[in-house]
Amino acid sequence: MRDVAALGGFDGDSPHLSDMMELFVSVLESSHDGIYITDGAANTIIVNRSYEQITGLSRSDLLGRNMRELVQRGVIDGSGTLLALEKGGPVTIEQKLSTGKRAAITSVPHFDKDGRVTMVVSNVRDVTEIHTLRRQLTQQEEREKQHLYEIEVIRKQIVESDTLVAVDEKMLSSMLLVQKVAGTDIIVMLLGETGVGKEVVATYIHQSGNRAQNSLIKVNCGAIPPHLVESELFGYEKGAFTGASKDGKPGLFEVADKGTIFLDEVGDLPLEVQVKLLRVIQDKEIQRVGALKPKKIDVRIIAATNRNLEDLVAQSAFRKDLYYRLNVFPITVPPLRERPKDILPLAEMVLKEFNHKYSQNRELTAAAQILLQAYEWPGNVRELRNVLVRAAVLSTGDAISPLDLGIPQAQSPAGGQHHLPDQPIDLKVLLESIEADYIRQAIAKHQSVRRAAKSLCLDPATFLRKRNKYDLG
Repeated sequence: MRDVAALGGFDGDSPHLSDMMELFVSVLESSHDGIYITDGAANTIIVNRSYEQITGLSRSDLLGRNMRELVQRGVIDGSGTLLALEKGGPVTIEQKLSTGKRAAITSVPHFDKDGRVTMVVSNVRDVTEIHTLRRQLTQQEEREKQHLYEIEVIRKQIVESDTLVAVDEKMLSSMLLVQKVAGTDIIVMLLGETGVGKEVVATYIHQSGNRAQNSLIKVNCGAIPPHLVESELFGYEKGAFTGASKDGKPGLFEVADKGTIFLDEVGDLPLEVQVKLLRVIQDKEIQRVGALKPKKIDVRIIAATNRNLEDLVAQSAFRKDLYYRLNVFPITVPPLRERPKDILPLAEMVLKEFNHKYSQNRELTAAAQILLQAYEWPGNVRELRNVLVRAAVLSTGDAISPLDLGIPQAQSPAGGQHHLPDQPIDLKVLLESIEADYIRQAIAKHQSVRRAAKSLCLDPATFLRKRNKYDLG
């Protein structure tokens, strides 16, 4: 750091000055910010260690160099020092260095008593990481925009489906994966709890793919007796075993040729059948029980399970090589409790099917809708369907009430079992709907105002007033 003493016009041989200069140098070197100082002609006279670390430039290549020369050589793309000299005051710029780094530069000119610039002090801060984070944030925002666009496309496509409901964002995210893989022949593994609708998703994959014009064969692997699984899946030749058809029989894989086979509860397959399934996947061929030669087939496989296959592999109940062959493109179908926005659309679909089939006009009361949303649905979509069909059958009128549903919250309104739904609820509407429903049922059951009022612990006058309020006369 030469010529520092000359900046202030001091005598460099002064012992006091020597101590001051040593302190000055220590301060500069301990600064986390880079310090770059030129004289009034833009010649570099001081560069601290932090500047070297921030920029990747060596002070030995900078000291004594004129800032105009450094810019001309492309060492830096712009100079706060030169702008400060030109402007005659402080400036702040962003500088791109030849090392690829970026720095925020604040340059401040210092004047003597005659108004001449004696030096320019530049404070330098590394903003490379900030730029990287900003770029990553921009990229993330673009990815999110693209994801939202794709989700909206999926939403519009699914609206046209009569069997699949996906309104909730979590379900739509899973369906986005479905849409990406549907047009391929890649093996799909559908994961999820019992009753979430894996079979419906499998059907959607088949219908959205290039095999839609051919067969979709659905197989519940857990429902076939273990001693019949092999012959059911792969078929058998005539006389292959006692009781076999004299003509033999094609297996379900043969029936699904050129189409899709859906292996539900694939984790229940016996180990000896797993070996043959592995061969189907690897060699694209099956061999009937009792056959001497294999037969080539062209089948797209979709598998599903509600079990943890990794645990089954660890227990030697499922082949590891088959697990990796099947788990090429796993998609998790979320449970109904994690997709609350789907509950009412699903309910509407079920009642629409019921009304069309039986020429009815069943619909949910406001209170029933709220209770459906508040329930945990341990049995998922299958339980929702069963509850609604039962309620539609038992309902004495077109309006399905909370009591018709028969789910725990409806049975125990004072038992503290209610869960607050994610969506806002009108508590007044809910309470009035429940009150009206109880009065309606009391009237239907007791056929007498006095007995009906007594069953609800009301005096007859209050009961009549409430009956008239809800127009239940």
